[in-house]
Amino acid sequence: MALRNSDPGRPRVPNGPPDDGTRQLLVGGFSTLAAGVFFAVMLLTVLGGVGVEGARNNLGWLALILGAMCLPFGLMLTLLGIAKWLRRRNLTRKP
Repeated sequence: MALRNSDPGRPRVPNGPPDDGTRQLLVGGFSTLAAGVFFAVMLLTVLGGVGVEGARNNLGWLALILGAMCLPFGLMLTLLGIAKWLRRRNLTRKP
């Protein structure tokens, strides 16, 4: 296994398999974020919207709960995947 170490201050990273979980994080994050956006749009348009006391019907409550779970978690996964992708790109960049 060849190792690239042109700069002694940089950590040694093998040039081996690029599958370090970054793609799975990005796909999962974007999918979860898309689901959250879908549920939020459905809640506000088709399912009656949100009033002072919450959603107007049972399906609205379900969409509200799913959107409230998927949006922050999907955003967190997406940001983690982007950070991991940028770090991997920075470590494997040629000097």
